[in-house]
Amino acid sequence: MLKGAAASAMATGLMGAEGLAQGADGAVFELRVYTASEGKLPALLARFRDHTVALFARHGITSVAYWTPVDDGPLKGRTLIYMLKYPSREEAKVRWKAFQDDPEWARVKAASEVNGKLTDKTESTFLELTDFSPKI
Repeated sequence: MLKGAAASAMATGLMGAEGLAQGADGAVFELRVYTASEGKLPALLARFRDHTVALFARHGITSVAYWTPVDDGPLKGRTLIYMLKYPSREEAKVRWKAFQDDPEWARVKAASEVNGKLTDKTESTFLELTDFSPKI
């Protein structure tokens, strides 16, 4: 299990990687890491729980898993890490744009940020599986 700075270094090191994880069915995976603004992680999690996950599904974006760090360190209480699945890299672009352009998303985002932005930093990385990795 990665702890504190090691997890942060891993997440930071992955950002900017150029490849894409391809599953057995040709799907691609995206790792996203959000650093919540001070004190805003509960509101960010509520926005995902109550709205974002359903909006992703509406736009054909599959949620693989969502995590928050549990070990003491700089990530705990400020970080949401999650993975999404798309049929292809091209579809990832199309579906993400459709999600961002959705009027419901604009309303949800605006309402959730009435007292300030929920995130300070957002990172996105498409990952490449190694030749020894099991297919997902």
